[in-house]
Amino acid sequence: MLPLSYEAPTAMLLIAGGVLSCFAGYRLFRVVLAIYGFIVGAMLASSLLASSNTFGMVVAAIVGGMVGAIVLTLAYFAGIALVGAGAGAFVAHVAWRMWNQPAPPGTVVDPPVLLVVGLSIAGAIAAMLLQRYVIVVTTAFGGAWTIIVGAMALMGDRAATRAASAGNAWILYPLDPAPGRSWVMPAWMALGMIGAATQFIVTAGKNKAR
Repeated sequence: MLPLSYEAPTAMLLIAGGVLSCFAGYRLFRVVLAIYGFIVGAMLASSLLASSNTFGMVVAAIVGGMVGAIVLTLAYFAGIALVGAGAGAFVAHVAWRMWNQPAPPGTVVDPPVLLVVGLSIAGAIAAMLLQRYVIVVTTAFGGAWTIIVGAMALMGDRAATRAASAGNAWILYPLDPAPGRSWVMPAWMALGMIGAATQFIVTAGKNKAR
């Protein structure tokens, strides 16, 4: 993760990218792929350096982000398949956690590897066959989560700040909510559904016009 001094501009970029993904992810899917490729690349590259090396982390984040953006943009169909695979893995975690409720506090219940792999493959195949529906739903909910994380960081939420500085998994993993923030999950679901509905309405109008 980037140093906290870069938290505000990073948060604003996350919010802007999240809004674009949530409400226009299907129409601008290549742009969304580039944005999330940049985010993932920057996160992975900056995590390789010590947090005390601010300049190195920023350079690594920029270079890694550019590489990630280029890779996902050029690999358009691979990007669609990866989106579907990610959605399948997410469904596996959700279903497994619901099946194993109630879990002891602080316990992470991980699904079997074969279940995750199987649903990831199924998600990738479904994404290729049902591109519009998969892209709309995944970009809407992915964008909604990015908006929430960016907004909390921008408002100086202490839980978000602590999580960011510690590399807490809740930032990139919705099933591990921010400590003491029970409203995050309902807000994410509501915003994701609004984004998906907006995209379906807009794309349906475009298809009728054609």
